[in-house]
Amino acid sequence: MKKTFLIISLSILTLTIVHSQEKIQFGVKGGINFTSMTSDFLIDKDYKTGFHIGVISEIPIGNKFVLQPEILYSTQGTDGKVILDAIPYPGAPGVPPHPVTIELSYLQIPVLAKIQIVENFSLEIGPSFNFLIKDKETFGTTSIKDVGENFEFSGVVGISYRLKGGVFGVLRYVNGFTAALKRNHYDDTPKNSSFNLGLGYMF
Repeated sequence: MKKTFLIISLSILTLTIVHSQEKIQFGVKGGINFTSMTSDFLIDKDYKTGFHIGVISEIPIGNKFVLQPEILYSTQGTDGKVILDAIPYPGAPGVPPHPVTIELSYLQIPVLAKIQIVENFSLEIGPSFNFLIKDKETFGTTSIKDVGENFEFSGVVGISYRLKGGVFGVLRYVNGFTAALKRNHYDDTPKNSSFNLGLGYMF
């Protein structure tokens, strides 16, 4: 499934670039992520601060419509507590929730539609294809790796404002549609969510 999504998105992107190559702009961007996860087993969650950095391109399709693919390195995760099912012996009291920190790093490939609402102010919306680079889950002093799914599919919606000289600012919400952690690690399917604030520059 993930290979199909990637092949389709790259094919569309390649055809569009060939068609519009004289008008393409390139840039760089980076910013702060405020990330968390949705899960029935994760409670008392706090937003975890991360970051994103990468490259961006703008491919004009019309006067007010731009295709905006990006390649980003982005960190996700959360701080919270996990509900454990383990009972040491029949009739024993339940194990209290245990503090946990989850750290996930991705190569993200958003392919967004950028629609101009008013001059210099645009709506951005579209899918993101995210490939896990590294992961870690920490219980106290114990760390566990290989807990994340290798691929995650998410949706992006946001707003951007273009300043003079090629500088722009972006505010986004990113919502995971597929599980971020492996099913054999948690009984439910925790998904990523984040608010991202970024700055960039178009050359």
